[in-house]
Amino acid sequence: MNVVREPPRGDWGPYIVAVAPTGARKSKSDHPELPLTPAEIGTTAATCAAAGAALIHLHVRDRDGRHLLDAEAYRTATAAIRREAGADIVVQITTEAVGRYRPEAQMAVVRETKPEAVSVAISEIIPDPAGETAAAEFFAWMLRERITPQFILFSAAEARWFLDLKRRGIVPGEHQFVLFVLGRYSRGQQSRPADLLPFLAAWPGEGDWAVCAFGARESASVAMAVALGGHSRVGFENNIHLGDGTIAPDNAALVAQARRGAESRGRPIADAGFVRDRFWMAA
Repeated sequence: MNVVREPPRGDWGPYIVAVAPTGARKSKSDHPELPLTPAEIGTTAATCAAAGAALIHLHVRDRDGRHLLDAEAYRTATAAIRREAGADIVVQITTEAVGRYRPEAQMAVVRETKPEAVSVAISEIIPDPAGETAAAEFFAWMLRERITPQFILFSAAEARWFLDLKRRGIVPGEHQFVLFVLGRYSRGQQSRPADLLPFLAAWPGEGDWAVCAFGARESASVAMAVALGGHSRVGFENNIHLGDGTIAPDNAALVAQARRGAESRGRPIADAGFVRDRFWMAA
């Protein structure tokens, strides 16, 4: 694998591929290779790391297959990932509410799990202005604990709101990692590469940004992110199709496709060590 730790001058530098192999809603009926158990998630993490993924976006389920925020379940799945993939992939848990969890529970699971990384949807953690104080305390705690948040933004308006939160000190630190979710509010949740443009128009170019895209045009949206200096999250959570329209055999095929696209544009692939170094994670 063509792995670099420092960005060469004159280009966009290493490209981070994250994989979201499970999500909160899909089941084996959507794809038989969707990983649900800790053992399946561990195997998927290893194959995706070998294909080029530096980070896995982790969801866990309860016994009935429903989305779950639970520290013990996260620890069990993380242990399975470490058995199969070692330290070759960053484990990022999710705080996604899926209509089941309030901000207090979302923050509590992070405090109890103490993962190396976590995804946080700003609009869920701060549902109204009254939530800013608790969120500020939570974000400051993560900074002290060296837990790297990736802030999930669903629209250009949320990107502008996030920048305001940063300006006012609600979001601390100098270097943030954000995820632009393309197509969340589009008809049928089918993303287009052009969905990225409003985000970039609102974004001043600071920090690192990545995209995830719903539907069969995920690969085209990822290619646009690569070309414009961003990073990407791919996987069955949002899409099961390869760029040619066929069904991907597994999550690793989507990672490998993203990797090839980046390398064809001259961007080397970041490894987990690069991600940890860049975002000050504890190894």
